[in-house]
Amino acid sequence: MLTFISFWRAAAIVLSDLASSAYYAGGDAEKVIGKSAPWFILAVMLFSYAVRALYIESSSMFVRGGVYRVVKEAMGGTLAKFSVSALLFDYVLTGPISAVVAGQYLAGFIEDVARYLGHPFGHFPENTFAACFGALVAIYFWRKNTQGIHESSQKAVQIMIITTVMVVILIIWCTITALKIPVHLPPSPFTPGVVPLNHESLGWLNDTWITHLKSGSALLTFLIVFVGFGHSVLAMSGEETLAQVNREIAHPKLKNLEKTGLVIFVYSLLFTSLVSFFAVMIIPDSVRPAYFGNLIGGISVFLVGPEWARLAFHGFVVLVGVLILAGAQNTSIVGANGVLNRVAEDGVLTSAFQKPHPHFGTSYRIINMIVGLQLITILLTRGNVFTLAGLYAFGVIWSFAMMSLAVLVLRHKEPGGRIWKVPGNLHIGKHEIPLGVIVVSAVLFTTAIVNLLTKREATIGGVAFSALFFVIFTYSEKRVAHERQGKVESVDQFRVYGNQELGSGAMGVRPGNILVAVRDPRNLYYLRHILGHTNTIEQDVVVMSARLYHRETSFGGSGAMEATQVFDHYEQELFTAAVAVAEKEGKPISLLVVPATDVFDAIMVTAQRLDSSRVVCGLSNKLTSDEQAKLSGDAWERLPEPRPRLTLEVCAPDGTIREYALGPHTPRMRPQDVELMHKLWLNITADPKFAGAHHYHVMALALEELQRELSTDQRAQLLQKLQDEVNPPSSPASST
Repeated sequence: MLTFISFWRAAAIVLSDLASSAYYAGGDAEKVIGKSAPWFILAVMLFSYAVRALYIESSSMFVRGGVYRVVKEAMGGTLAKFSVSALLFDYVLTGPISAVVAGQYLAGFIEDVARYLGHPFGHFPENTFAACFGALVAIYFWRKNTQGIHESSQKAVQIMIITTVMVVILIIWCTITALKIPVHLPPSPFTPGVVPLNHESLGWLNDTWITHLKSGSALLTFLIVFVGFGHSVLAMSGEETLAQVNREIAHPKLKNLEKTGLVIFVYSLLFTSLVSFFAVMIIPDSVRPAYFGNLIGGISVFLVGPEWARLAFHGFVVLVGVLILAGAQNTSIVGANGVLNRVAEDGVLTSAFQKPHPHFGTSYRIINMIVGLQLITILLTRGNVFTLAGLYAFGVIWSFAMMSLAVLVLRHKEPGGRIWKVPGNLHIGKHEIPLGVIVVSAVLFTTAIVNLLTKREATIGGVAFSALFFVIFTYSEKRVAHERQGKVESVDQFRVYGNQELGSGAMGVRPGNILVAVRDPRNLYYLRHILGHTNTIEQDVVVMSARLYHRETSFGGSGAMEATQVFDHYEQELFTAAVAVAEKEGKPISLLVVPATDVFDAIMVTAQRLDSSRVVCGLSNKLTSDEQAKLSGDAWERLPEPRPRLTLEVCAPDGTIREYALGPHTPRMRPQDVELMHKLWLNITADPKFAGAHHYHVMALALEELQRELSTDQRAQLLQKLQDEVNPPSSPASST
């Protein structure tokens, strides 16, 4: 069954990834660009709303959005493969940096406890401990994802509730501390000498003419802004998760997507930026570098109050950190797995990558590859958070930049058909200039290029990784195209379960559901209509397809069939289209394939067993709606007792819907029929002895007489009159 989640749960899932950056982004930025880092973190968090607007626009166009699909639609497969390579680099680094940072926080807490107990460590190998802890977390979630762990939105909400409690306590306690001790705001980044221009901040640009620029010059100011911005961009990592979770957001999808974006913005703005400001204001300059990898832990050490309270809060910070950072490790595996499965479905990876696990049914080969790369990354970096952060920033900024360029290109190629746009559009005559998208794209590409020149290790690692995966994708795509003989397929993978005793309980649907019979993946207009006009909170929708066999097959199970015999490529293509419609509407559906020798019998039997109240189908290419209704009614008559009261709706492509009641039912009468019956009743009741007669007595008498006369030699004459009533003869054309 396909289900959807509220915007609160969607925001919780994204924040489980995005908010984790608050634990390390500020420390990494200050290590490179100095005490002014909080201002850059704040700028990045404000700018993140503009980046999020790009994802909202792209997601409103393509339900299964994300970098790969949007870039492919805009600029073709080559740039899409590069973009997804950068995105995978992002995901491969998300897990290690999150898990290793969790290890750093745990290591810092262990050292604090040891000092509090009077047995401080002489030397504690923090990086080694963090690397080992990170590897254990990665292996744990590798096992869980192989078994088929689901990214529970309820668990994400629970984690964010605990995190929110910690954030509120942190903000209140830090505010009290700032009022009791002398503190100063971080210095302006435009003050000469505040942002160090050295090998670490400038990379390949160090010892060039740039370092000799006059202080205060426009070019040097421009460089400082984008160097600082580039080293702080990790603060908005995790945005791609919004594109992935968009598929699961409930109806109304766009409005809930906007609410999700707003919740994420406000939460991350307060949490991530305030942590960075409080760290500079509260932790003494002399010891703060020791806490760059454990920034919130360092804040808890220097708060005002008794030591036991600070130690207890430090433990709470570590607990929340381990939960949210470990969750980000899991999200990285889930996200990368989803991206690579989408790439495989589009024919870029061979089907061997999607081969399900023999016991758990998961795409274990993709999971193995992702976690294997993450473990190699932890091993090579030896748990160094700052090396991981530099590498991570490469994937983050380039995936953002390619997304922005794709949205800009699509504004030119497909200017219409959008239900939401990034604000800031200038209209000149009939032309629209997307200034908002242009500005966002320019900032992202400038930052990406500056990062390329100033982050030596990240550039080498990121380019090498992206080039490697680009080559793998290109080679694999050619093999897939050869195997498919040039036919590109894009279908979802489904787990198929067989059930001989079909019923509403077995499928998890409630009585009174709507049964929608589908047969053509290109004509699901009526499914879209039903989902758009049904409150699925109160009434379930079941989408069924009948798999016809030209031999006797018992629906009851005496001629039992394997699930794979009734679910082939056609059903896979059909249900892929149905799922796409459901995702677009944000409404849940249940999917069902029924083996049958007669499609109308299959539909009626299914409706009976599911306790459906309504059956909906599209207009046939060969039959009229009346003929479809007649065949459905005949199938209803063949049902065993007790037969359900059902309504059949036949939907035409032009939006016309013909409704038929199946089985015995009160007939719908035309006004002239009601008038005729009333006149007959008046005529009869004019005689006082028939004063007690009712309209139904008149109808009963007429029906009994018709039944009697149909068995006489008047049958042919009566049927001809009926034919004339059903299809009135056209009046002869008048002569001119």
